[in-house]
This record gives sequence, C-alpha cells and structure tokens, in this order.
Amino acid sequence: METPLVAVIPGDGIGPEVIAETLKVLDATGADIKTVHYDLGAERYLRDGTILPDELLDELRTSNAILLGAIGHPSVPSGLLEQGLLLKLRFELNLGVNHRPFRGKSGTFDDGLVVVRENSEGLYSGEGGFLNRGSAHEIAMQGSINTRRGVERCIRYAFHLAAKRPRRHLTMVHKTNVLPYAGDLWLRTFHDLSIEFPEVTTEYHHADAACMYLVQDPTQYDVIVTDNIFGDLLSDVAAAVTGGIGFAASANLNLDDDGPSLFEPVHGSAPDICGTSRANPLAAISSLMLLLETLGFSRESAWIEEASTAAAAMQGTTTAIGDAIAQMVSDLRNAHVHA
Repeated sequence: METPLVAVIPGDGIGPEVIAETLKVLDATGADIKTVHYDLGAERYLRDGTILPDELLDELRTSNAILLGAIGHPSVPSGLLEQGLLLKLRFELNLGVNHRPFRGKSGTFDDGLVVVRENSEGLYSGEGGFLNRGSAHEIAMQGSINTRRGVERCIRYAFHLAAKRPRRHLTMVHKTNVLPYAGDLWLRTFHDLSIEFPEVTTEYHHADAACMYLVQDPTQYDVIVTDNIFGDLLSDVAAAVTGGIGFAASANLNLDDDGPSLFEPVHGSAPDICGTSRANPLAAISSLMLLLETLGFSRESAWIEEASTAAAAMQGTTTAIGDAIAQMVSDLRNAHVHA
C-alpha cells in the first residue's frame, strides 16, 4: 500500500505545542506515514494576509488525512479564521460528520459516550444578512439550512456507530418544540432510519434537557446524534463532565471517501497559556488515535488508546505527558514485535 500522506497544520497558540507531542507519539508507533506541514492560522494571516488560498486547499485535497492543532488569536478579528479556514475546510472537503468521543478519566465511565454532530449545515451554513446595519432599525438574520441528504448522512452514521457499541443505544437531540421545520426533518429521518436498525434502542431529548442530563449523569448516554449548533454546545458540556476540554478529541469525517478527513482537538488555541507548558496534549494525541484508526492503522491506534488511558490522570508539563505516552506506545510496540 502506498504510504499515506498526513497534512499537519499546527496552527496557533498551544496548537504547535500539542501537535509536537502528537507527532512524537506518531513516531513512537512506527506507522509508515508521511507528514507535510502547512503554515496556516493567525500568525500567517498577520504576516501576509493569507488564510486558505485555493492552491493550498487543492494541495490539502491530495492528502489522506489532516491533523490540525488549533487556530485563533485575539489579534485577528473574531470569526475571520473560523469561517475562512476551519469552516472552509469543512465545507470544501465534504466533512459532513463530526465524531466526538468522551470517556471519564477516572475509569468509572469505561464505554464513554460519543456525540455525532452534523458538521456542514444548520446555523453554520452562513445563510443570513443585515438590513439597515448600524442604524436604530438594524435587523440581523441568521438561517438554519438542513437538507435531507446531510441529516440522513449524519443520523445513519450514528446508527451504524451505536450498533457496534455494547449498549446499542442512540439518542437524538434537537428542539422540535420550537424549531418545527428543521426539527421535523431531523425527527422524521431519525424514525425512518430506526427501522433499518432494530437492534439499536432509541430516544429523543430536547437540547436544553440533554445539557442538564449530561451534568446530572452522563452515563445515561451512549451515542448522541444532533445538529451543528447543538452538537457544538453539547460537546463542551460532555467534555466538562468527563475530565475537561483538554481530553476531548474529534474527527471531521468525509464519508464519501472523495477527500481527506480532518482530525483536531476540540479545544481552542488558548493563547493565555501558550508557552507555559500547561497545555494538555491528550486531546490532540487522542485525535491522532482516531486518525490512525480511520487510515487502517488499528493496532497503532489501540496502542495510543491504551497509553492515553494510562496517562489520563497524570500530572506534568505538556512535554512530560507527551514523553510518557510516547514511551508507553514504544514499549507496547516493542512487546508486539517480540511477542
């Protein structure tokens, strides 16, 4: 098999720090993967105004996967990089589903839960505009666009995922009581697909109630499927109740296999702790685990999962945690070689 190519975008703030540890762990696995670095993010924009030109986007299309650290800096206007880089990658690379796993670091929540978030529609689709902007009569409009194809793609993925997990339970989250059009499309699609997966038990929760239930008892959830904005919010709640945002990984998936998927920690660039060695690299390292699994390196992914679980409660600097996980992965690899 041809050596896979992974495009690496370290990004801003703590992004380069956690990506450095992640690549250290990748090297420890011995996986036959080639990496190419791309200078994109706030620093690049502030230097020469570049966000994501079409020629670089075309280069990224030729990779087998993308590993992203984090983007954003207070010196860049809010939304500029999010829309021009991150959301552009999601839309242009057909990254329709966002897979976000969470597991309690204490080991008491072994199966964890997964939030499956629709990734390219809803309120993030960019539909909207202003009337009389800047005046006393200003009106701002922001629309949620939902297509049957996008909704079905996301829900079908969630059903397949739930069917493979021990509990085989799927909860759809929305606000059908106050969003009757988008909510109706989501709920009808959910019910239609449930017929194809009789082995999966199903449930529906309103989004506000789901936030409360996650705080009260996250173990009641197995797989959650939801739209873009609710998935964004629920992911942060799930991260908070299962150890913190520093443990939260994600996979932005191209399910049509016509381009690379993108893997990134859920956390942001955290410029306030940049350079302090306080950034937790586990979210980025766990994102690498998802990347390797997607590319077919299941054995190497399992080594990272085992090492990351063992290091979940570890205290130390960014580098120390990365070193420890890399060493454990290396030991697991050597044990496999000599088995």
